[in-house]
Amino acid sequence: MTKSSFRKRPRRKMTPKKFYITTPIYYPNDIPHIGHAYTTIAADVLARYHKLKGEEVFFLTGTDEHGKKIEQVAKDHNKKPKEFVDELAPKFKEAWKKLDIEYDRFIRTTDKDHEKVVQEVLDKCYKNGDIYKGFYEGWYCTPCEAYYTEKDLINENECPIHKTKIEKLKEESYFFKLSKYEKKLLDFYKKNPDFILPASRKNEVTNRVKDGLKDLSISRTSFDWGIALPFDKKHVCYVWFDALFNYYSGTKGNSGKYEKFWPANVHLIGKDILWFHAVYWPAFLMSAGFKEKDLPKTIFAHGWWTFDKEKISKSRGKVINVDELISIAGVDAARYFLFREAVFGEDGDFSRTALIKRFNNELADKLGNLVSRVGSLIEKNGVKKCENKLLKKLNHKKIDKHYEKYELDKALQEIFSFIDVCNEYVQNKRPWGIDAKDKEKVLFELKESILVISDLLYPFIPNSASKIKKQFTAKNITKGEVLFKKIEDKFAKEKETLQEKVNKSPKIEGIMTLGEVDFSDWTKLDLRVAKILESSDIEGADKLYKLSLDVGKEIGRRTICAGIKQYYSKKELEGKKIILFVNLKPRMMKGIESQGMLLAAGNEDHSKVILISPEKDIEVGSKVN
Repeated sequence: MTKSSFRKRPRRKMTPKKFYITTPIYYPNDIPHIGHAYTTIAADVLARYHKLKGEEVFFLTGTDEHGKKIEQVAKDHNKKPKEFVDELAPKFKEAWKKLDIEYDRFIRTTDKDHEKVVQEVLDKCYKNGDIYKGFYEGWYCTPCEAYYTEKDLINENECPIHKTKIEKLKEESYFFKLSKYEKKLLDFYKKNPDFILPASRKNEVTNRVKDGLKDLSISRTSFDWGIALPFDKKHVCYVWFDALFNYYSGTKGNSGKYEKFWPANVHLIGKDILWFHAVYWPAFLMSAGFKEKDLPKTIFAHGWWTFDKEKISKSRGKVINVDELISIAGVDAARYFLFREAVFGEDGDFSRTALIKRFNNELADKLGNLVSRVGSLIEKNGVKKCENKLLKKLNHKKIDKHYEKYELDKALQEIFSFIDVCNEYVQNKRPWGIDAKDKEKVLFELKESILVISDLLYPFIPNSASKIKKQFTAKNITKGEVLFKKIEDKFAKEKETLQEKVNKSPKIEGIMTLGEVDFSDWTKLDLRVAKILESSDIEGADKLYKLSLDVGKEIGRRTICAGIKQYYSKKELEGKKIILFVNLKPRMMKGIESQGMLLAAGNEDHSKVILISPEKDIEVGSKVN
């Protein structure tokens, strides 16, 4: 099923609206991983959505192939830089194909048309008096391709991003008069409040610009893998000046086919490269003669992914490449998880267990179950056209609003809220046990609603959405294949087995125990004052109570299991304030999900155990520091 089979929303007869979206261009110094995939899938989701709206869309991605870092990595592999990038750039194209990403142009900074544009712009800036020769001395991080001031460094001379030692360089350089654009940039930010999103990041950039901008070194003589300056061939262009102009040069190739799309509606980037995009990029464009109306509309900086609560790091094995990501539960599951699990714009944590849980509980149990049940009922009973009152419960405008604000997680949440409504509708109407006439009408409403759901989910899970579309537009609708076959989480089972062995050590269930910990471990604990609302027995448990707790407005109600039955009666516990370990991962105890642990003190043989309570009365939810 091709994307053209999806219903585009009707538009008045006029020139179609244009939408131009980009990803960063990626360093081809290794194969693509989850970080690259996240930004590129996000761009694909937005591109597909705007196409469904009947807009003309241009989606640009590619690779950033110049600079000292590439030169060094190529040398480590005993290859010339061009030979090295020629081998790795196709890996990105292959990865995007596997992830069902449909870009319009894959640009490489070694493309001749790009190099030509960069030299033309350099010449313009030079003739405008914004580039001059001098000497530069400063701390340079090769992986960042960036200079840092003394105050930026951590641990005396370490890069704040990579936490590695960096070198102090001194060389002849051409400078760009970035300081000249300080006021212009601040005025631009003020007039264009959506230029930097999310809004929280705008304040970071604005405050730093207000602290003052220094002129920027934009050429190098210490290596030669780059674009030569047109006015001094001994110097090569600084990689960020080169790389950023891909967004402009990308619209100039292909005989001008894409020129009409400039300027970009949105540049999607990771938060670590926001400064380059929000400060350098508009300043370079202003210097090159671009008017304010011709500058990009939005820079959206999303957060980072951690892996099992740890920062992604290739050296520590905390990284997941595209093939590994797909192997867990398939392409659509990966695409779905990345935008359902975390708020788009903030950091998120990736784990195989979390992905499989969402796949089983949401894609299989909710969406898959709805499609299967309704398909089976229609196969047996057919449908009869009628007014679709069920569809009125879908808030389409709200979903559009979320897209406009780049709230992809909220858009998915709203779609799945409607899937829940449809599942409830099946359960409440019970179309298998009512009069034939009403049965066919109910199934018609469900069929049409499922088709709309397939349209809405198409940007996120194109393959599965296409299958649903095909199934419910067929002349004879049938139950069809199982879309999402549940997956056993072997990794989680292994962890549970290990935990069970640990739990066999002498301790009281549900009471927190502490071994020797570092201070950094202690700061991770979220301890809150909680009030016991109710205590009850658990069938088959001699030592456990089930406790219902109030943990304040922020956290709300929690349920825990605690082995304190031999020390407290239910009457003694109710209304008592305790200290609760809140951010402990939930665990199943006697068929109940225990959502935390309480703090208690006990003597050596546990003949006496008392609960830790606040000395004086204080609001529930208060933090223990």
